Amino acid sequence: MSSSPLRSVDGNLLLEALDASDRALLAPHTERREVRRGEVLFRAGDEVSHVTFPAYGCVVTLVVPLRDGKSVETATIGREGAVGGVVSHGYLPAFGQAVVQVGGPVIRIDAARLSEAKHKSKTVRDLFVRYADCLLAQVLQSVACNAAHTIERRCLRWLLTLQDRIGTPDLPVTHEVLADMLGVRRAYLTEVLGRLRREGLIEIGHGRLRLLDRKRAENAACECHAAVRHHFADVLGAVYAPSGRMVALDASETDKLKPPSAAVTLRELAP
Repeated sequence: MSSSPLRSVDGNLLLEALDASDRALLAPHTERREVRRGEVLFRAGDEVSHVTFPAYGCVVTLVVPLRDGKSVETATIGREGAVGGVVSHGYLPAFGQAVVQVGGPVIRIDAARLSEAKHKSKTVRDLFVRYADCLLAQVLQSVACNAAHTIERRCLRWLLTLQDRIGTPDLPVTHEVLADMLGVRRAYLTEVLGRLRREGLIEIGHGRLRLLDRKRAENAACECHAAVRHHFADVLGAVYAPSGRMVALDASETDKLKPPSAAVTLRELAP
């Protein structure tokens, strides 16, 4: 196996979408570490100095904590993305918090170093503007979903989103964690999962859930899951496997993709 320093960005689709010259702008400044399930990468109000890229099967969830102790999921990020200072130059207070849902490796880079690479390379800058647009789409769709759709459909959306990122129907999520993500009591979620199990959509195991038929789950879920997937394909050139897993990003031919939203672009270009 090659010992090239460019391999330090392997495992994250966003970084792998860059060519060798652009990877070389970032690779010398990266560090890899393992994170555990439940680990908080940053909390609301923390100064976020690093951008964190989940790699391979690692999954991080952005949540907004509420005063009554509950928290609600706003976006789920796997090896297709990043958290913390994605668009800004970093060193700004976080609004929500980032929690590891599935442990694994992450790649970290100082936000200032990423900002330098954006200034040196239009390709890097454009890729991150496009990803920021997709992340914003996730957040907006999550808000709409939480306001308009039933708990059963919201639950299936979240499970499908997790499967997209780890590529297996066996999902390592507990009732307690899923209740937190959906902002409901655990007892209520248990009733919801029971209904989904009786409909033949899921199987409940110890510390995990299994999606029995992805196609049926997609049909039973709301349109929010599909809308976000299509946006990733339109804006970032996302490629999906038959299992639903996102396997590649290709924003190299931007003339074939939709432009990112003006709001994200203007924020990135602001001084």
